[in-house]
Amino acid sequence: MHDDRNLVEARLDRVLRERIRPAVHPVTTPLAVEIWSTAGEPVPVAEGLRAPSRPITPGTAWGAPWGTSWFRVTGTVPAEWAGRTVEAVLDLGFTPRTPGFQCEGLVHLPDGTPVKGLHPRNSYVRVGSPVEGGEQVDWRIEAASNPDLDGSGVPFQPTPMGERATAGDAPQYVLGEMNLAVFDETVWNLVMDLEVLGELMAELPVEGARRWEILRAVGRALDVVDLQDVNRTAQAARDALAGVLAAPAVPAAHRISAVGHAHIDSAWLWPLRETVRKVARTTSNMTALLEDEPDFVFAMSQAQQFAWIKEHRPQVYAKVKKAVADGRFVPTGGMWVESDTNMPGSEAMARQFVHGKRFFLTEFGIENDEAWLPDTFGFAAGLPQIIRAAGSKWLLTQKISWSRTNSFPHHTFQWEGIDGSRIFTHFPPVDSYNCEMNGRQIAHAASNFKEKGVASRSLAPTGFGDGGGGTTREMVAKAARLRSLEGSATVEWETPAEFFTQAEAEYPDPPVWVGELYLELHRATLTSQAQTKRGNRRSESLLTEAELWATTAAVRTAFPYPYEELDRIWKTVLLHQFHDILPGSSIAWVHREARETYARIAAELEDIIDSAQRALAGDASGGTDLSFNSAPHSRGSVPAGGASATSGHGESVVPVPRDGGGYVLDNGMLRIEIDGRGLVVSAYDHGADREAIAPGQAANLLQLHPDFPNQWDAWDVDAFYRNVGSDLTEVTELGVDGTAVRVERAFGDSRVIQLLTVPARAKRLDIATEVDWHETERFLKLAFALDVKADRYASETQFGHVYRPTHQNTSWEWAKFEACNHRFVHVDEPGWGVAIVNDATYGHDVTRAVRTGPDAGTTTTVRASLLRAPRYPDPETDQGLHRFHHALVPGAAIGDAVREGHRANLPERRVTGTATDVPPLVTVDNDAIVVSAVKLADDRSGELVVRLYEAHGGRARGTVRVDGFATTRAVPADLLERPLADAERPVEDAGGVELALRPFQLVTLRVPRT
Repeated sequence: MHDDRNLVEARLDRVLRERIRPAVHPVTTPLAVEIWSTAGEPVPVAEGLRAPSRPITPGTAWGAPWGTSWFRVTGTVPAEWAGRTVEAVLDLGFTPRTPGFQCEGLVHLPDGTPVKGLHPRNSYVRVGSPVEGGEQVDWRIEAASNPDLDGSGVPFQPTPMGERATAGDAPQYVLGEMNLAVFDETVWNLVMDLEVLGELMAELPVEGARRWEILRAVGRALDVVDLQDVNRTAQAARDALAGVLAAPAVPAAHRISAVGHAHIDSAWLWPLRETVRKVARTTSNMTALLEDEPDFVFAMSQAQQFAWIKEHRPQVYAKVKKAVADGRFVPTGGMWVESDTNMPGSEAMARQFVHGKRFFLTEFGIENDEAWLPDTFGFAAGLPQIIRAAGSKWLLTQKISWSRTNSFPHHTFQWEGIDGSRIFTHFPPVDSYNCEMNGRQIAHAASNFKEKGVASRSLAPTGFGDGGGGTTREMVAKAARLRSLEGSATVEWETPAEFFTQAEAEYPDPPVWVGELYLELHRATLTSQAQTKRGNRRSESLLTEAELWATTAAVRTAFPYPYEELDRIWKTVLLHQFHDILPGSSIAWVHREARETYARIAAELEDIIDSAQRALAGDASGGTDLSFNSAPHSRGSVPAGGASATSGHGESVVPVPRDGGGYVLDNGMLRIEIDGRGLVVSAYDHGADREAIAPGQAANLLQLHPDFPNQWDAWDVDAFYRNVGSDLTEVTELGVDGTAVRVERAFGDSRVIQLLTVPARAKRLDIATEVDWHETERFLKLAFALDVKADRYASETQFGHVYRPTHQNTSWEWAKFEACNHRFVHVDEPGWGVAIVNDATYGHDVTRAVRTGPDAGTTTTVRASLLRAPRYPDPETDQGLHRFHHALVPGAAIGDAVREGHRANLPERRVTGTATDVPPLVTVDNDAIVVSAVKLADDRSGELVVRLYEAHGGRARGTVRVDGFATTRAVPADLLERPLADAERPVEDAGGVELALRPFQLVTLRVPRT
């Protein structure tokens, strides 16, 4: 029997491949084809439609990299085909590569009406069913010749194809057959029958009766098929299979909710402008499939992508909007894009939901309850609170199944964030967000599901994704056969909300996972493309400033609040937090444009800030120098969110020579010793009588490692990188530059200049680092060896901080050898700690080592990740000039880390005017309560919106006062600024409101004018 089974399976494979599938289109006739190619970027549809074209025949090369060609296909349906189903089969030159990573097309009628997208697994366009004969076909195909960046067949090889200027102009594709064809639906259904049964049979246990039942039925069907006349005998073969296809699934079968899906990366191996067209092609396909398949449901996330087609392809959008109204095309996720969630700052993460949910509400009247992030590279511990504050309650992701060290223990669970908020979360056990409904995937989902026995449901995002494409008619056909089929899980098309509602109802008390959902892969995305990351951090800070000062000026003067400008800029910043842009894993084109975009919006925001501050400061001829403080904590005499005529924090101490070489910086609170190598060998806290630097070791130590991961170059750093490394201790220059110690080094083809300063009245060492980076496949770290015994350390995350162990007791702890922080990392012993703050970096590692001998103790080393140099997908990643700012803060409690982190990212600004001060619009009398946003309400009501959170990780009481507003009428609101009817109202307190916050609690207040 074993040999018989193998023979039948081999027979099935060959007969399908060589006889039955080719018989789906038994009769064809060629179409006439013409082509016109653009010389540069894509042209508007109207221009492409009227462009002059020339004949082209199959076998002709076409399509420069990133080019666009408009094909015209014309023909007449033969009269003898009357009564039959006819479709065009249009091969643009497709390769076996997955859809979305090669040429694609969108078919239009001559008047520009979009018909359907084309890709290698979806290359047909229906003409009629049935036809009368004589129908005229006249279509225009907007075809994109996007290069295949892995076209060599060897993945992750450096390629010039990721940038228009270096990609060349050699044709990428060879035009295939462009035919009208008779479509034999019976043969096509036979293909679906045989594929479903063959795939199921391969997954069933060899000893099981069901496998042999299917095997015999398939053998009988293949006996029935006349291989010389498949079309005549296809129905008889289907009849031979009817019995095994009719056997229902057992009642206890795993239940899969299929959701039509086409995960489209908003940029990755293609630029943003191409994603606009990918979305148009995919949604055209999906609206067409919805018309043909009454049970099918399709879901699409990312409000930005809906906005793109609304702006650029209104005819496609009209079809989408109708399908949404019919309840079949489901906007999901409620975020502006499927962003990274590790690196976006607190407000940015909140605004992803604000702008995403508001778009869906405005455009479709839909309120999303689910966050939808199938491909994001891990999830920050602050996210559950943000999802809840946005009015949502569910989360779907698949990516954690990619972890390489530990298998996550749940597929359905409650995820608890840093403040105690919980989100009902599902990881599809199909382990793919591109499910194709094949038997292996469905069987894997059922066997892999970790909640067997207590839950029975999982979700399968079904369709080609990453580069788009979506669900195909073949996937829908397979799902229909799997609705109830013995030996298989059951499959039913459902919306995300339908799945979550049923899953939550059947599993009311799932297990709880506390803290971040760390992806044990793609750790290098916290460092790759440093200029993109700096642009993001700077944009977030500038937006904080622009909203604060524009609001203050609008309340205090006649300054017009820039609603439209801020809305547009926020959406641009949110777009660039997409999980392949901010993480640095896109092609060179994407990151070049990102740098240009960040520079442009920085100039716009600087103008808003400057205009608002000048409106507050008064006439520049007044001669008073005002210091504006955007940070949520006071700076000397400058209040938080206000301005004062004096700062008191502008001076730094002057370096003096050190015995044995180097320099000393001492302000009476902190003594820093820099040796002749330019390394910090002592950071002495006078007040605590405590040394911060481990004996015999150093801080400000640059370390260089080889960096050649096993795969996923821009994404990954593998643990073995730590096996080899070098300390950069040679100096080419060590001297004094004003009040700074200047250290210059050279290594490889690169150069580093550092300026080390100590402010006159702050316990802090500032380190400004400039790197002219010209290395490849290297990893640059900045190390601080601290004399602190810490079993755990804190990293700032959204609206708080998360603790991670410094030890490696388990494989879970070992796997976190590279992690994310925002503005600070903090390590401490009871009563004394050290903070490392930054203005642009995210990746870091923290390790501990035990010292023996006279200096016995524990060294905790914090290393900030500065630069990498992967060569795929951008072979010139990070080449050029970079600037970083870090600060070492000995004696820092967690509150000091919070304060210094904001200070480093929100520097003072000096403006000359007539005013002697600018009182803060919002004040809070407890530093543990941090103001993250001050703005006017988006609904233009004139009300004030203030967002605050408890930042120290403990209980906090404080009074919030707002100048010029009826603070005592403050109303708690959600992130979308909607009043919360069931929220506890703040307690009134002498012109303000008193808050009593739980650890890390986030609060949004709406405050009306007096």
